[in-house]
Amino acid sequence: MSESEKVFKRLKELNIEYEVVNHPDALTMEDADRYIEGKDGVRTKTLFLSSKKGDKFYLIALDEDKRLDIKKISELLGVKNLKFASEKQLLEKIALPIGMVSIFGIINNRENDVTVILDEDMKSESILTFYANDCSKTVFIEFEDACKFVLNSGNKLLIEKL
Repeated sequence: MSESEKVFKRLKELNIEYEVVNHPDALTMEDADRYIEGKDGVRTKTLFLSSKKGDKFYLIALDEDKRLDIKKISELLGVKNLKFASEKQLLEKIALPIGMVSIFGIINNRENDVTVILDEDMKSESILTFYANDCSKTVFIEFEDACKFVLNSGNKLLIEKL
């Protein structure tokens, strides 16, 4: 079963409605935006961070136009020296390479040790977009359903002002 098929199967198991747009591989937000232009939904970016020691991991999703202040998030979480995780850590924890990071990657996090953080500002948006663990498939999903997906994965979910 492909990575995207695992995501779609889990969404169906949770009775989560979604729409998917298939398109050529898009490794940047700009590329992906071209293929979903004109469709309603907040374009998100998802970042994977780790503590300096590599013992704490965070999957952070926010509006693609917003800039993440790593120092602020470090203070908020009480974790010193947060940094972008290495590709090796990405593959070990959520089985996704750089360029395909998505909240749906937690489906591969068997240890449930990745905390997912959604930007509170996205709560007021009706639809969010994420890759389906495949850079050729963009999923359109409601904020509350994104939360439901995370909570049903067994991972911790935080909704914070980023």
